[in-house]
Amino acid sequence: MAEGIISMLLDQLASTVYEYVDGEVKLVLDAKEDVEEFAGNLRAVQVVLEDAEQRQFKDASVRIWLDQLKDISLHMVDVLDEWNTDMLRQQVEQQEREGEDVVVPEEEEKKKKVTFSVFSSCFCFRKAKEVNFRSNVASNIASKIGRGIQELPERQKTSSFVVVSEVFGRDREKDILITKLLSDRRGLLIIPILGMGGIGKTTLAQLAYNDDKVKAYFEIRVWVCVSNSFDEIKIAKAISGDDAQSSNELDRVLHRMSTSIEGKRFLLVLDDVWTHDREKWEKIRAPLIQSGASGSKILVSTRKHEVVDMMRAKSEMINLGGLSEKYCLSIFHRMAFDDTEVEESKAFEDISKDIVKKCKGLPLAAKALGSLMYNKKTRKEWLDVLNSKIWDREEVEQEVFQPLFISYYDLAPAVKCCLLYCANFPKDYEFRRDKLINLWMAQDYLNSKGNKDEGEVGQAIFDNLVARSFFQDLEKDSVSGKITGCKMHDIVHDFVQSLTKDECLITEDVDCEIEGLGEKVRHLTLTFRSKCGKSLPLPPSNSYYNCKNLRSLSYFGSSIARIDSNFILQLKCLRTLNLSSSGISEVPKEIGELIHLRHIDLSWNRYLNILPDSICELYNLYTLRPCYSVSLEKLPDNMGKLISLKHLYVEKCYKLEYLPKVIQRLKKLKRIDECVLVCGEDEDKAALQVGDLRVLNLKGSLIIKLKGNVKDERELEKAQLWNIEKLFHLEIDCKDVQYKRTRSIVEILNGLRPHGNLGSLGISYHSGTTCPNWIMYLHNLRIIYLHGWSEFKFLPPLGKLPYLEMLTLQFMEKVEKIGGEFLGIVDEDETSLKS
Repeated sequence: MAEGIISMLLDQLASTVYEYVDGEVKLVLDAKEDVEEFAGNLRAVQVVLEDAEQRQFKDASVRIWLDQLKDISLHMVDVLDEWNTDMLRQQVEQQEREGEDVVVPEEEEKKKKVTFSVFSSCFCFRKAKEVNFRSNVASNIASKIGRGIQELPERQKTSSFVVVSEVFGRDREKDILITKLLSDRRGLLIIPILGMGGIGKTTLAQLAYNDDKVKAYFEIRVWVCVSNSFDEIKIAKAISGDDAQSSNELDRVLHRMSTSIEGKRFLLVLDDVWTHDREKWEKIRAPLIQSGASGSKILVSTRKHEVVDMMRAKSEMINLGGLSEKYCLSIFHRMAFDDTEVEESKAFEDISKDIVKKCKGLPLAAKALGSLMYNKKTRKEWLDVLNSKIWDREEVEQEVFQPLFISYYDLAPAVKCCLLYCANFPKDYEFRRDKLINLWMAQDYLNSKGNKDEGEVGQAIFDNLVARSFFQDLEKDSVSGKITGCKMHDIVHDFVQSLTKDECLITEDVDCEIEGLGEKVRHLTLTFRSKCGKSLPLPPSNSYYNCKNLRSLSYFGSSIARIDSNFILQLKCLRTLNLSSSGISEVPKEIGELIHLRHIDLSWNRYLNILPDSICELYNLYTLRPCYSVSLEKLPDNMGKLISLKHLYVEKCYKLEYLPKVIQRLKKLKRIDECVLVCGEDEDKAALQVGDLRVLNLKGSLIIKLKGNVKDERELEKAQLWNIEKLFHLEIDCKDVQYKRTRSIVEILNGLRPHGNLGSLGISYHSGTTCPNWIMYLHNLRIIYLHGWSEFKFLPPLGKLPYLEMLTLQFMEKVEKIGGEFLGIVDEDETSLKS
């Protein structure tokens, strides 16, 4: 993880220092040189970090050095963050001095220069000197770690041999695979087996490779363990049967391979493929297509979806899932007992089942645990294993975690950080895609390069982890197919927790002793529950005051009676605070002291009715989530000071009368999930109005709730929704709005024409008899939701929209029929349509 932190720190050095250190601030020029020297030392450290990260598991001294390096690096991230916070504070103060009631477009804002005070210059200079002081420590650590660089972790070699009697529970997958292998499809068919490490991909390939029908069907069968690198020469020589000492000239080797399979039907197994380098793949694929007979097949096993995509073989892919507990138990018994120990296996049957449950369908884990139990002959020994942290046992950890570590080692530094952050959640936690990405963003793991913003980087990392089988139980949007949620396999969860150890702590007991960890803990998740059913204070014990270096604090438990203000003041490094569903009724005003805070989740707190004004002092805040807090009446009036805010979630805050008008100042705001807009004669100057939407740079999904009495439909046109190109989903709720108290709402809707790129549309509580005049021009619509159209009788020809996949109609009480008019068919054809 240190490697990822260093990468993050280097990115932050570039984005923070060089953005502000210019000719405008003379005193910082020396500091710039100090910071550049520090960055150089960090890059030197980064060179040896990959090796060090592997060595820490065998060398305690390396672990100590890495811990020191992480501590220093995280401290430096905070130092730079303080520097940046001071800059942001001055921008806010300048805005307020100038009285920026008129919002400046983003393009013009970029041209403005902020003149920083002498205090700021001195502040930056002092902090940069502090950076330079610690760079010497980082450099010393680099020299220690760099004493000996080892090779990459060895990936296990495989062969085609398998003992069929020792394989359990893959009959269905074997039948599917063999059917594909024996199919008479013309050309060269590629069949990938995709799955996480230890799930049984190689075993399935071995079963098919050695099947009698497969042997009879193919004239040539070749098994190649690809593993670390995709070596075209090695693969070609394996196919042609060439001696290893022969020529290594690629063209010559490929010609010999091509000759050896000329006109023959072959089966090539490429086991454990990692590279998704298309150029390497095409070199070997071209002669195979040209020379092999029709019906030839390539069977590929891989952990990476990128490999499947590179081979363009998604349609034939077998996505291998876990085994049932029944078959895992069979594997376990096979390893734990000799064939003669039938009675012994029955004696331990109840404990066996409980141990096997920990495998969660992973056959490798069942095999490892069975081997562990082989020499244990007493019930006490078996119960000791069941009640222990099994994966902490060295013999089990090495066998089960090694394949996962190889997958982990293959990740980029930022992706490693994002994966390890998932150790902060309880097992079986249902991750929501966008929420998880926002949490990664809060830890600064998503530093963007080029034109990509952090959200796009996070989307790519999430997809990367899915593609490499670190996530499972994927939940997809029914229309778009986009993955919106997932879980993490229990063993993967144990693996990432083993890599974070003391840094990430999940407590289940109020009296949990954490004094020994104290300042080592960076991420704390509380899951305690009151034994008497009463609300508990936060923190529950004095030992939690030792956790002064926390960067995230999350709560999953029963109701909190109160949050201790003194405890809040201890959390000076905190970046994420999650108090969702905690039952709190008040947020301490001291929260404004936590200047590094980037993510606050206060959702589903039904007694919370107000947020403290001090939240507006959090200039680094990215995400504010008070959604589903049904008693929340207002947001702080000074929210315009939240200069870094990107996401505001206020959906289902039913008592929220309006959003503060100053929100329009927030140029980085990308997402408001539900936007209450005041219209017409009920217009409140402190409230966000329809016309204010045009200055916001929103994207993704938006719900608009209109309120008031509109005097002129042209007022709605000020929103200029047609210019918000990055919206893909729009809902308009007309329940609490009127037009001149008597006129149809359709005139209001006509003024809210969205951009033609819109993919999903919902309109609720429309009291008119006709549709908005723009609905049929939204040619990219795939989803339409119409709710509570009280006077509507006939649908427009929505069936003519070329990409429409889902139409939902609710409470359309006066709709008499859905006939030819839905498809735009004239009346004379309607009779035949009905019949």
